[in-house]
Amino acid sequence: MSVELVEVVRSGFRECVHRGSVAATRPDGEPALVLGETHTPIYPRSTNKPLQAVALLRNGYVPASTAELAIITSSHSGEADHIELVEGLLARYGLTETQLRCPDEHPRDDFARAELLASGELPRPLYMPCSGAHAAMLAVCAVNDWPLDSYLEPAHPLQEAIVGTVAAVSGEADPELGIDGCGQPIVPLSLTHLAHIYRSLVAAEPGSPEGIVADAMREHPYLVSGTGRSEARLMPAVPGLLCKSGADGVYAGALADGSAFAVKIDDGHERALLPIAAALAHHLGAEWTEDLASLASLPVLGGGARVGTIRAIPGIF
Repeated sequence: MSVELVEVVRSGFRECVHRGSVAATRPDGEPALVLGETHTPIYPRSTNKPLQAVALLRNGYVPASTAELAIITSSHSGEADHIELVEGLLARYGLTETQLRCPDEHPRDDFARAELLASGELPRPLYMPCSGAHAAMLAVCAVNDWPLDSYLEPAHPLQEAIVGTVAAVSGEADPELGIDGCGQPIVPLSLTHLAHIYRSLVAAEPGSPEGIVADAMREHPYLVSGTGRSEARLMPAVPGLLCKSGADGVYAGALADGSAFAVKIDDGHERALLPIAAALAHHLGAEWTEDLASLASLPVLGGGARVGTIRAIPGIF
């Protein structure tokens, strides 16, 4: 059974709660916290992207920079810096936007979307948050002379390589694949396995694919997400932290010492993720700075003024 993790308090009254589950581990991999259903597989959505990037590095993708590597792990907001990196990646491998098989979208960043809507521009796959990952998948296909049109098919050599990497690191044998929102096959994982994956990324040897991915993400938290997004706010607040959100209320991260966590919010509400992730980072040893405290207690607004807060249930850790 899941447990109450986050509460929304407005004008002194407890308005609602968000239930979910948490798995956290110590630096040695032993359990540090177990709340709710931590062994039942879920679809981790974009929290799988760092390990997908590891698979791409192992199969021939060579990033032009740490910034480009960060963008392929991202669920970006479609801002100018994000789009420039994806376009550069495609061009470097002789690819075009028309070959991307992710859905057409407008940018998720409010200002970038408003600018494009004002210009009359239609949705494009380039603006889809997963376009960086898709561009790198196409690059690997080009390097290996694998078919480009069918790169999202579960039986494609690219997807078999990605699934094999995720399964090998997580220990999930013969996973029953789902299909993510961007169209890519996705490996189900338990929260326990997801936390161990993030621990393995920060504990990896320097220069290894896992270590290279973790370093790039921590160097460029804005590129991993976007203006005002949780990764762009939480990683700078906790030096050495690696973290990534996923759709439907999933979040995973690991501190520099190797302690790690994975969270699933039952109702999938995004507003619950940052406060619980910040509280978990502190629980696992991150210093309780003013910056971290501000992320663990987000405002509820009424009439433009703060009238409440969104926070982890007091005393849950």
